[in-house]
Amino acid sequence: MKSAERCVIIQEIVLQEARRKKRLNFRHTFYSSCAGYFVQAIINNFLPLLFLTFQRSFSLSYDKISLLIVINFGVQLVVDLLSASFIDRIGYRKSVLAAHVFAFIGLSGLGFFPYLLPPYTGIIFSIVIYAVGSGL
Repeated sequence: MKSAERCVIIQEIVLQEARRKKRLNFRHTFYSSCAGYFVQAIINNFLPLLFLTFQRSFSLSYDKISLLIVINFGVQLVVDLLSASFIDRIGYRKSVLAAHVFAFIGLSGLGFFPYLLPPYTGIIFSIVIYAVGSGL
């Protein structure tokens, strides 16, 4: 069974259980964490797929593209270090939700921030937002 099929099955199970029970429990958190696993894989593997597009569309050099990778993983590491101190206070569920929100805004921002801001600044802005989500 492929990972995409597993994701669809997990989503169906979550929806069925949510309809059956109004109350959230450990299983909902577990399934959300599994979905987060796939989101993190997309975050770390999606940007390299766009390198050629960025080079052609925005005339970016190799050093600027390399800096995008450094920014992505650097922000993730900083957020990992900082989040260890406050995640226990705000709770795991809220932090997982915030991670998904940041990841969504950052990934969707790759489609429009480079056109609203100067292109390289827009790409960096998107990367920082979704790297915060990945670091949480």
